[in-house]
Amino acid sequence: MEIKKTFYCVVFLLTILSVNAQNNAKFVNTFIGTDGTGHTFPGPSMPFGMVQPGPDNSIEGWNHTSGYQYKDTLLLGFSQMRFSGTGIGEMGNILLLPFNQNKIKYKNSYHKDSEKASIGYYTLTKKDGIKVELTCSERVAFHKYTYPDKQAQLLLDFQHGIQFLNDSLVLENDIKIENNTTISGYCKTKGWVTKKYFFTIHFETPFSEIQELPKGKKQNAPIFKIGFDLADNKILQTKIALSTVSIEGAQLNLKSEIPHWNFEKVKLNAEKVWNDYLNRIDIEAPQKQKEIFYTSLYHLLLQPSNIADADGNYRGANDAINNAPNKEYFSTLSIWDIYRGAFPLLQIIAPEKIDGIINTLLLHHKAAGFLPIWTAWGQDNYCMIGNHAISMILSAYTNGFKGFDKDEALKAMIETSTKSHINSDWELYNQYGYYPFDKLDNEAVSRTLESGYDDWCVAEMAENLNDKINQVSFKKRAHYYKNLFDANTNLFRGKDTNGNWRRPFDPLTATSPMNNPGDYTEANAWQYFWTPTQYDVEGMKNLLGGKKEFTKKLNDFFTIESVNPNKFLGQEAMIGQYAHGNEPSHHIVYLYAFSDTPKVGQKYIHKIINEFHNNTPDGMIGNDDCGQMSAWYILSTLGFYPVNPANGEFVLGVPQVKNATIHLKNNKKFTISTSNFSEENSYSNTQKLNNIELSKPIINYSDIINGGTLNFQMTNQN
Repeated sequence: MEIKKTFYCVVFLLTILSVNAQNNAKFVNTFIGTDGTGHTFPGPSMPFGMVQPGPDNSIEGWNHTSGYQYKDTLLLGFSQMRFSGTGIGEMGNILLLPFNQNKIKYKNSYHKDSEKASIGYYTLTKKDGIKVELTCSERVAFHKYTYPDKQAQLLLDFQHGIQFLNDSLVLENDIKIENNTTISGYCKTKGWVTKKYFFTIHFETPFSEIQELPKGKKQNAPIFKIGFDLADNKILQTKIALSTVSIEGAQLNLKSEIPHWNFEKVKLNAEKVWNDYLNRIDIEAPQKQKEIFYTSLYHLLLQPSNIADADGNYRGANDAINNAPNKEYFSTLSIWDIYRGAFPLLQIIAPEKIDGIINTLLLHHKAAGFLPIWTAWGQDNYCMIGNHAISMILSAYTNGFKGFDKDEALKAMIETSTKSHINSDWELYNQYGYYPFDKLDNEAVSRTLESGYDDWCVAEMAENLNDKINQVSFKKRAHYYKNLFDANTNLFRGKDTNGNWRRPFDPLTATSPMNNPGDYTEANAWQYFWTPTQYDVEGMKNLLGGKKEFTKKLNDFFTIESVNPNKFLGQEAMIGQYAHGNEPSHHIVYLYAFSDTPKVGQKYIHKIINEFHNNTPDGMIGNDDCGQMSAWYILSTLGFYPVNPANGEFVLGVPQVKNATIHLKNNKKFTISTSNFSEENSYSNTQKLNNIELSKPIINYSDIINGGTLNFQMTNQN
């Protein structure tokens, strides 16, 4: 008996060591999504990290919202923070540009073939002979420059920033040269948000000279030219620590995370931390597919960013300094995007972060009076519609997370949904049972439909906490979507205060508040038709006349050709009217699971995976939007996706790998396996959970997180 126990212990230890020895980081290609509209960046970052040092090619325009485009050859320098995959730019502060005074004409150019990147590391060689290397910890950027000779020059630009609508600027600054190795201070900037950032910059080598350059038009912050006399190794190293709170906070972050000058040690630590996350899922797949999958997982985990200092202090939405529970306060919350698939996926692979994210939402509510909409550096930019932090709270509660006050959460959900604020006019909404387009001249239909989903979430949370009054009230509001259903077109259509339909009505033309205002948000009437299916598939079937008509509507959706699709209006990566390049379409292909022809949906999943995702710089069609596009790919590769992101259910599709294993806490694992798998034209007939055939194409979060096996019985079809 003891021998048997010993044997099993050895096997268990070998299994754990095998998992820990995995190096899925080697499959990450940080250049995926950097060419075109993915808007990702190749520089280093940590999971949920505050800093993202990297190259900036431009600070203006939709193409450069991360500061970088793969095909660009102009190099402005290397800034310290940025977003991944967004449609609007911000951050990009504290720019450093090393240059060779003897080859000044090459100051802003580099050898493209020298540009390399991997987990936690980025490098290139400039045409003036300077090799640049970047790495980072969570709150500290680490730069290493190797010059061609001992006389080194560096531009340090505090005016620089990735611009929003070309009018971003520094409002105020207080920057001090403390000594010949340290510059500290703060800047207040106005861009997508108005923010304060504090910093301390340390040079390993003392500078021999420093000169402030003349300010240009609209420049309020200094740009310094700094000279160094380097040692024989010709290396200049510098660390830039950031804080939302204070210079002292930045100094604490520097001391806590990188108290040394060992660049390689920081780089190796970044790889180790990343592998801890990336090794939580193993897939059996070819090299190309692994590169797309693990890069998607990498992009997912870049945000939200923990912007609390090492001691837990953070600057909140009301500019007050507080201390965060568990030293976590998250920002870069692109909520309209990530509530759909990214946040449910984080609950599976990074459950230790979920309570911190929910507590952040509640702290923001306490400071601002309503739940956040889209936050950057702790401040709300109010971008996009709805209040989908509500969905995130219900999702976490439904899935059993208990590290937040559920009663406070319900209160925040109700107040956000009843007290009008910048994103919602509840008096208008309740008066008409929809947003009338003559009172709300932009996105009236989309706002009504998305508010309906939030209302359903509030009703569910109220029911969970035995609040009958709000349960009934919000359940009624959740059906307001039916007030905009036009039986003649079988679509949701704008209606005015007198009940008249919007005329003329073109269901194929997309609208967007910034470049083609209308009733829909970065989409058209066909794409927004499916919004209520996130919570009321049966109600939508009844609206159409039954399952047969529901199936026909899906088939029409995927086959009606687009007319001049415009990527700036969310019309990108198209299959009929399905626009994979933007979030409102992401759940629609999984609605086929509720139709007469579920395998048609599986066919389209294959098509989306194979045509719109690749392991190349242009391998992401559509903004990644802080990991949502990546989350869709990961979940769909595994074989399921949350049509309703808040009810704990995942709708089954068709896995794109033969086998996959999700490594969970407490040494549990959830295995996805297939029988008769083929990489092409492989469809799922039946599914078994823990050897029991499923009667519905749905599994629950609890099924996954408790560990077990999901098996897909596959057939091959032409």
